[in-house]
This record gives sequence, C-alpha cells and structure tokens, in this order.
Amino acid sequence: MKYTVPQEEIPRRRLNTGDEIPAVGLGTFGSDRYSAAQVAEAVYGGIRGGYRLIDCAAVYQNEAEIGLALERAMGEGMVSREDLFLVSKVWNDMHEEGQVLAACRKSLRDLRLRYLDLYLVHWPFPNYHAPGCGGDSRNPDSRPFSAGEFLSVWRQCEQLVEEGLVRNIGMSNMTIPKLQAVLPQCRIQPAALEMELHPSFQQPELFRFAVEHGIQPIGYCPIGSPSRPERDRASGDIADMEMPEIREIAERHGISPALVCLKWAVQRGQIPIPFSVAEEQYMENLRCAAGDPLTEEEMGKIQRADKNCRLIKGQVFLWPGAEDWRALWDMDGTIAQ
Repeated sequence: MKYTVPQEEIPRRRLNTGDEIPAVGLGTFGSDRYSAAQVAEAVYGGIRGGYRLIDCAAVYQNEAEIGLALERAMGEGMVSREDLFLVSKVWNDMHEEGQVLAACRKSLRDLRLRYLDLYLVHWPFPNYHAPGCGGDSRNPDSRPFSAGEFLSVWRQCEQLVEEGLVRNIGMSNMTIPKLQAVLPQCRIQPAALEMELHPSFQQPELFRFAVEHGIQPIGYCPIGSPSRPERDRASGDIADMEMPEIREIAERHGISPALVCLKWAVQRGQIPIPFSVAEEQYMENLRCAAGDPLTEEEMGKIQRADKNCRLIKGQVFLWPGAEDWRALWDMDGTIAQ
C-alpha cells in the first residue's frame, strides 16, 4: 500500500447517542459485478489504509467473507474492535416478529462480531426481491408502506439495542411523510438515515428534515454509482462526474470529478460511503476528506446544480396496482397506498 490516511485527518460526526462515526466510509454493495472475495479484500485493504467505517448489509451476500477480513485485520493488530464502526441492515424478507433478531444474529455470526455499531432497516416495507433480479421483476406479495408494520420492525430494532447486540439503530430509504408517521412513536430515535445523495440528487428537504431531528444522513451513490446494476439504469439519468460544474471544480483542484463529489458530501455534512475494489480508488476516496476543501463559492455552485435525478428508483419493490416507482417516494407529500 502506497500510503495510509492518519486517523486524526479524518473528520468525525457525533450521533444523537453520543457515539462518533467517521465522516467517510467504505461501501460494500458490489455483488452484481464483483465477487464476495474481491469486496472482502477491499475491506481488508481499506482498513489497512485507514478506513474505520464499513457499510455492510445481509442482502449484499458477502458478510461472511467480510467477517474473515475483519477477523484478519484485528488478528494482525491492525485495529481493535473499538476502532471500527460497523454497519449492517435487515433485509425486507426478515420483517416478521422475531425475524429481525434472527437476521441481526446471523449478520453478527457472519461478520464475526459481538455487536454492531449501527443496524438499519434497509427498506421501509417487506417487499422482497431476489438479489440480482431484473428491473421488471415484481413480487405479487408486495404491499405499500404501513406505519404499523414498520413500527413492529422498529420495536425489534429497539430490542437489539436493549440486548447489547447493536449500539445504534437507523432507517434507510425513507421519505418525510413516512418519517413523520413513525418518529413520534419511536421509543429510541434513529441515529442515522441512509439515503441516496449525490450532486445531481441532493434531496435538500429530506436532508434538512433529518438534520433538524438530530438524525445523521449517510449518503449512498455519492459519486452517482457508475457501476450500479443494470436494473437501476434508465434513459435520462445524469452522470454526476460528467456535470460541467463538477468537472470545472475538479480541474481547478487538480483532482478527479469523483473526489469533488466526495469532498462536497463531507463538507455538506452527510457521510458518503463510496464503493470500490481498486486500492488506488478507495484510498483516494478516503484521502480526499482530509485537506484542500472546496470553497464556499464551489459549494454553492454544486448546490445550484441539483437536477433532482434519482438513480435508485426501487421499481422492483412496487406492489400490485402501483403505477410506477414514484409511488415509493411519496412525491406528492402523502404516503402512497
């Protein structure tokens, strides 16, 4: 490895529980294009290079291999468990009573851990699709969001905290109407909200709502996910790294457009979790959080460049009778039924 990033150079955020989380992490969703072994090797290399936040999920089908990489890194004295901030998520097919606990325990076994730092509800409904399915795949048992069903899942997540299996719990792929429906009924408030965030899709209202409620935004697809699955590609999608504003700023700083996207994310206050299995790329992604910040003018230029271009539309989660993917995201301000 050519270099490592010293821990004191990586910014931290403080969650509403008091726990600290690194301001940039390593994503692990690459199962459509990369083997579990390749992803696990990137996790090992990333930890060696200075990453301390690793974002995992059961549905990525690589937690067992990542667990071996974590065990290897800790066994070699590279890090202690307390140095790491490890995230996993409950998948949609494990929402029934008792299943969240079982799902969490399996992730802990696979990752070879005693506890997780953050456990997320991956999607806010039990609409299952098989990993690697096509964009036109539909499950006839899918159904719209139900606050009651979601809170049943959340109660189980709260139990995970009480049992010491998880330090923090959070949500993912939520909307403001959904959050308004459930937050008043949560005994333990979410510490984080994972959401799609990149320069062409900044979600300013949802971002502001989360921050105002003490919930830390974590941004997936932070550089526009150029290697996302084919099912998540559509005509009209905007490539963030081709946006003229991003390219101009990149040229000014002498860095790649991808690093501009990540600098913007860190300075805005969300936690980006870029994915790469290439050592040079994932190390540049981490190093960009330290030093050479974007100017206020550059930050403003990116803010004004927002195109409201959602890349992960989620159409595979649609229920019978739903017209299109927009029903998942409550775009008229009400929860679609």
